[in-house]
Amino acid sequence: MPLNTVILTFGGRWYDEHWNPRLTSPETKKAVRFYVDLVRLHGRPRPAEAGPAECLRTMRQGKAAMWYDSTALAGSLEDPNSSKVAGRLGYAPAPVVSTASSGWLWSWSLAIPVTSKNPQAAWEFVSWATSKGYPKLYGERLGWVRVPPGSRLSTYQLPKYQQATKAFVAPTLHALDAVNLVHPGVHEQPWVGMSYVGIPEYAGLGNRVSAEISAAIAGRQSVDEALARSQIFARDVVEGGGYRDQGGERESPEQ
Repeated sequence: MPLNTVILTFGGRWYDEHWNPRLTSPETKKAVRFYVDLVRLHGRPRPAEAGPAECLRTMRQGKAAMWYDSTALAGSLEDPNSSKVAGRLGYAPAPVVSTASSGWLWSWSLAIPVTSKNPQAAWEFVSWATSKGYPKLYGERLGWVRVPPGSRLSTYQLPKYQQATKAFVAPTLHALDAVNLVHPGVHEQPWVGMSYVGIPEYAGLGNRVSAEISAAIAGRQSVDEALARSQIFARDVVEGGGYRDQGGERESPEQ
Protein backbone atom coordinates (compact mmCIF):
# COMPACT_ATOMS: atom_id res chain seq x y z
CA MET A 1 0.00 0.00 0.00
CA PRO A 2 1.22 3.59 -0.58
CA LEU A 3 1.43 4.18 3.16
CA ASN A 4 4.39 1.81 3.32
CA THR A 5 6.45 4.17 1.19
CA VAL A 6 5.54 7.04 3.51
CA ILE A 7 6.61 5.00 6.54
CA LEU A 8 9.93 4.12 4.92
CA THR A 9 10.88 7.65 3.91
CA PHE A 10 10.05 8.91 7.41
CA GLY A 11 12.49 6.36 8.82
CA GLY A 12 9.85 3.96 10.10
CA ARG A 13 9.45 0.24 9.44
CA TRP A 14 7.30 -2.81 10.11
CA TYR A 15 10.08 -4.90 11.65
CA ASP A 16 13.72 -4.40 12.53
CA GLU A 17 16.52 -6.68 11.39
CA HIS A 18 15.72 -9.11 14.23
CA TRP A 19 11.99 -9.32 13.38
CA ASN A 20 10.94 -7.14 16.30
CA PRO A 21 7.81 -5.18 15.28
CA ARG A 22 8.36 -1.42 15.05
CA LEU A 23 4.88 -0.14 14.25
CA THR A 24 4.83 1.94 17.43
CA SER A 25 8.23 3.55 16.90
CA PRO A 26 8.31 7.38 16.87
CA GLU A 27 9.21 7.42 13.17
CA THR A 28 6.36 5.12 12.18
CA LYS A 29 3.88 7.08 14.30
CA LYS A 30 4.99 10.34 12.71
CA ALA A 31 4.59 8.88 9.21
CA VAL A 32 1.13 7.46 9.88
CA ARG A 33 -0.07 10.68 11.53
CA PHE A 34 1.11 12.61 8.46
CA TYR A 35 -0.72 10.19 6.15
CA VAL A 36 -3.93 10.15 8.19
CA ASP A 37 -4.03 13.95 8.45
CA LEU A 38 -3.33 14.31 4.73
CA VAL A 39 -6.15 11.98 3.76
CA ARG A 40 -8.57 13.56 6.22
CA LEU A 41 -7.89 17.12 5.06
CA HIS A 42 -7.38 16.66 1.34
CA GLY A 43 -8.52 13.15 0.36
CA ARG A 44 -11.77 12.01 -1.14
CA PRO A 45 -14.75 11.15 1.08
CA ARG A 46 -14.77 7.63 2.57
CA PRO A 47 -11.15 6.87 1.54
CA ALA A 48 -11.36 3.29 2.83
CA GLU A 49 -13.78 2.55 -0.01
CA ALA A 50 -11.48 3.99 -2.67
CA GLY A 51 -9.44 1.25 -4.31
CA PRO A 52 -7.29 1.67 -7.44
CA ALA A 53 -10.28 1.34 -9.79
CA GLU A 54 -12.30 4.00 -7.97
CA CYS A 55 -9.34 6.39 -7.80
CA LEU A 56 -8.55 5.86 -11.47
CA ARG A 57 -12.14 6.62 -12.42
CA THR A 58 -12.19 9.76 -10.27
CA MET A 59 -8.94 11.02 -11.78
CA ARG A 60 -9.96 10.27 -15.37
CA GLN A 61 -13.20 12.19 -14.83
CA GLY A 62 -11.25 15.25 -13.73
CA LYS A 63 -12.64 15.13 -10.19
CA ALA A 64 -9.27 14.93 -8.42
CA ALA A 65 -6.29 17.25 -8.44
CA MET A 66 -3.62 14.72 -7.45
CA TRP A 67 -3.19 10.97 -7.23
CA TYR A 68 -0.32 8.98 -5.75
CA ASP A 69 -0.16 5.49 -7.20
CA SER A 70 1.67 3.19 -9.60
CA THR A 71 3.32 4.48 -12.78
CA ALA A 72 1.57 1.60 -14.56
CA LEU A 73 -1.67 3.59 -14.46
CA ALA A 74 -0.35 6.63 -16.31
CA GLY A 75 -1.32 5.24 -19.71
CA SER A 76 -4.95 5.00 -18.64
CA LEU A 77 -4.89 8.68 -17.66
CA GLU A 78 -3.38 9.73 -20.99
CA ASP A 79 -5.76 7.76 -23.20
CA PRO A 80 -8.03 10.40 -24.82
CA ASN A 81 -10.66 7.77 -25.55
CA SER A 82 -11.36 7.20 -21.85
CA SER A 83 -9.82 10.10 -19.93
CA LYS A 84 -11.01 13.70 -19.71
CA VAL A 85 -7.63 14.79 -18.37
CA ALA A 86 -5.42 13.30 -21.10
CA GLY A 87 -2.69 15.77 -22.02
CA ARG A 88 -3.40 17.96 -18.99
CA LEU A 89 -1.40 16.17 -16.28
CA GLY A 90 2.10 16.40 -14.88
CA TYR A 91 4.04 13.53 -13.31
CA ALA A 92 6.51 13.72 -10.44
CA PRO A 93 8.05 11.39 -7.84
CA ALA A 94 6.62 11.30 -4.35
CA PRO A 95 8.23 13.65 -1.82
CA VAL A 96 10.88 12.27 0.52
CA VAL A 97 12.00 12.88 4.09
CA SER A 98 14.99 10.67 4.96
CA THR A 99 15.45 8.53 1.85
CA ALA A 100 16.61 9.24 -1.69
CA SER A 101 13.32 8.07 -3.20
CA SER A 102 9.84 7.15 -2.04
CA GLY A 103 8.47 4.84 -4.69
CA TRP A 104 7.79 1.14 -4.83
CA LEU A 105 8.31 -1.70 -7.28
CA TRP A 106 5.98 -4.59 -8.02
CA SER A 107 5.90 -7.11 -10.85
CA TRP A 108 3.75 -8.48 -13.63
CA SER A 109 3.61 -12.26 -13.20
CA LEU A 110 2.22 -15.10 -15.28
CA ALA A 111 2.14 -18.67 -14.00
CA ILE A 112 1.22 -22.08 -15.37
CA PRO A 113 -0.49 -24.21 -12.70
CA VAL A 114 0.60 -27.81 -12.32
CA THR A 115 -3.02 -28.81 -12.96
CA SER A 116 -2.97 -27.33 -16.47
CA LYS A 117 -4.26 -29.74 -19.13
CA ASN A 118 -2.26 -27.99 -21.85
CA PRO A 119 1.01 -26.79 -20.29
CA GLN A 120 2.81 -26.56 -23.63
CA ALA A 121 0.11 -24.33 -25.12
CA ALA A 122 0.12 -22.24 -21.95
CA TRP A 123 3.91 -21.87 -22.18
CA GLU A 124 3.69 -20.78 -25.78
CA PHE A 125 1.11 -18.13 -24.85
CA VAL A 126 3.18 -16.86 -21.91
CA SER A 127 6.28 -16.73 -24.10
CA TRP A 128 4.42 -14.68 -26.72
CA ALA A 129 2.71 -12.38 -24.21
CA THR A 130 6.06 -11.49 -22.63
CA SER A 131 8.03 -11.17 -25.88
CA LYS A 132 9.35 -7.98 -27.48
CA GLY A 133 6.83 -8.39 -30.28
CA TYR A 134 3.77 -8.21 -28.03
CA PRO A 135 4.05 -4.49 -27.11
CA LYS A 136 4.60 -3.62 -30.78
CA LEU A 137 1.48 -5.52 -31.85
CA TYR A 138 -0.52 -4.04 -28.97
CA GLY A 139 0.54 -0.51 -29.85
CA GLU A 140 -0.25 -0.89 -33.53
CA ARG A 141 -3.65 -2.48 -32.92
CA LEU A 142 -4.94 -0.76 -29.76
CA GLY A 143 -2.88 2.40 -29.36
CA TRP A 144 0.64 3.06 -28.10
CA VAL A 145 -0.37 4.93 -24.96
CA ARG A 146 -2.26 1.85 -23.80
CA VAL A 147 0.67 -0.58 -24.13
CA PRO A 148 1.09 -2.54 -20.86
CA PRO A 149 4.08 -0.87 -19.17
CA GLY A 150 6.87 -1.96 -16.90
CA SER A 151 7.55 -5.39 -18.39
CA ARG A 152 10.40 -4.83 -20.86
CA LEU A 153 13.02 -2.09 -21.13
CA SER A 154 12.94 -2.46 -24.90
CA THR A 155 9.38 -1.12 -24.93
CA TYR A 156 10.64 2.23 -23.65
CA GLN A 157 13.12 2.40 -26.51
CA LEU A 158 10.45 2.24 -29.23
CA PRO A 159 10.10 5.67 -30.93
CA LYS A 160 6.32 5.38 -31.30
CA TYR A 161 5.91 4.46 -27.65
CA GLN A 162 8.19 7.30 -26.55
CA GLN A 163 6.16 9.78 -28.57
CA ALA A 164 2.80 8.56 -27.27
CA THR A 165 3.94 8.47 -23.64
CA LYS A 166 6.19 11.54 -23.61
CA ALA A 167 4.24 12.98 -20.67
CA PHE A 168 5.29 10.18 -18.34
CA VAL A 169 7.93 7.93 -19.94
CA ALA A 170 10.93 9.72 -18.38
CA PRO A 171 9.45 9.93 -14.84
CA THR A 172 8.51 6.26 -15.10
CA LEU A 173 12.02 5.13 -15.97
CA HIS A 174 13.44 7.34 -13.24
CA ALA A 175 11.02 5.84 -10.69
CA LEU A 176 11.97 2.29 -11.69
CA ASP A 177 15.69 3.04 -11.49
CA ALA A 178 15.40 4.73 -8.09
CA VAL A 179 13.95 1.73 -6.25
CA ASN A 180 16.19 -0.15 -3.82
CA LEU A 181 14.46 -3.41 -2.94
CA VAL A 182 17.18 -4.59 -0.55
CA HIS A 183 17.48 -1.41 1.50
CA PRO A 184 14.48 0.80 0.65
CA GLY A 185 14.31 2.69 3.93
CA VAL A 186 16.67 4.13 6.51
CA HIS A 187 17.24 0.80 8.28
CA GLU A 188 18.26 -2.69 7.24
CA GLN A 189 15.47 -5.25 6.92
CA PRO A 190 15.51 -9.08 6.90
CA TRP A 191 13.49 -9.40 3.67
CA VAL A 192 13.67 -8.09 0.12
CA GLY A 193 10.93 -5.70 -0.93
CA MET A 194 9.53 -2.30 -0.05
CA SER A 195 5.77 -2.02 -0.45
CA TYR A 196 5.27 -5.21 1.54
CA VAL A 197 6.88 -7.52 4.07
CA GLY A 198 8.18 -10.57 2.25
CA ILE A 199 6.50 -13.27 4.32
CA PRO A 200 3.42 -15.40 3.49
CA GLU A 201 1.47 -13.95 6.41
CA TYR A 202 1.76 -10.39 5.17
CA ALA A 203 -1.45 -10.44 3.14
CA GLY A 204 -3.53 -11.08 6.23
CA LEU A 205 -1.42 -8.84 8.43
CA GLY A 206 -1.59 -5.99 5.92
CA ASN A 207 -5.37 -6.22 5.79
CA ARG A 208 -5.67 -6.09 9.57
CA VAL A 209 -3.32 -3.12 9.89
CA SER A 210 -5.06 -1.33 7.01
CA ALA A 211 -8.40 -1.76 8.80
CA GLU A 212 -6.96 -0.20 11.96
CA ILE A 213 -5.55 2.78 10.09
CA SER A 214 -8.79 3.20 8.15
CA ALA A 215 -10.57 3.39 11.49
CA ALA A 216 -8.15 6.15 12.52
CA ILE A 217 -8.87 8.05 9.31
CA ALA A 218 -12.58 7.71 9.99
CA GLY A 219 -12.05 9.15 13.47
CA ARG A 220 -13.11 6.01 15.33
CA GLN A 221 -9.75 5.78 17.11
CA SER A 222 -6.45 7.63 17.36
CA VAL A 223 -3.34 6.83 15.35
CA ASP A 224 -1.61 5.68 18.53
CA GLU A 225 -4.46 3.26 19.26
CA ALA A 226 -4.43 1.94 15.69
CA LEU A 227 -0.69 1.32 15.77
CA ALA A 228 -0.78 -0.25 19.24
CA ARG A 229 -3.25 -2.84 17.96
CA SER A 230 -1.23 -3.28 14.76
CA GLN A 231 1.91 -3.88 16.83
CA ILE A 232 0.19 -6.79 18.55
CA PHE A 233 -0.84 -8.28 15.21
CA ALA A 234 2.71 -7.91 13.88
CA ARG A 235 4.17 -9.56 16.98
CA ASP A 236 1.76 -12.49 16.76
CA VAL A 237 2.77 -13.11 13.14
CA VAL A 238 6.51 -13.37 13.78
CA GLU A 239 6.08 -15.42 16.93
CA GLY A 240 3.63 -17.80 15.29
CA GLY A 241 5.77 -18.12 12.17
CA GLY A 242 8.99 -18.76 14.05
CA TYR A 243 10.79 -15.82 12.48
CA ARG A 244 12.37 -14.83 15.76
CA ASP A 245 13.87 -18.33 15.99
CA GLN A 246 15.96 -17.43 12.94
CA GLY A 247 18.29 -15.22 14.95
CA GLY A 248 15.82 -12.69 16.33
CA GLU A 249 15.67 -11.31 19.82
CA ARG A 250 12.88 -10.45 22.20
CA GLU A 251 11.85 -6.84 22.43
CA SER A 252 11.90 -5.10 25.79
CA PRO A 253 8.60 -3.84 27.32
CA GLU A 254 9.31 -0.21 26.40
CA GLN A 255 9.72 -1.11 22.74
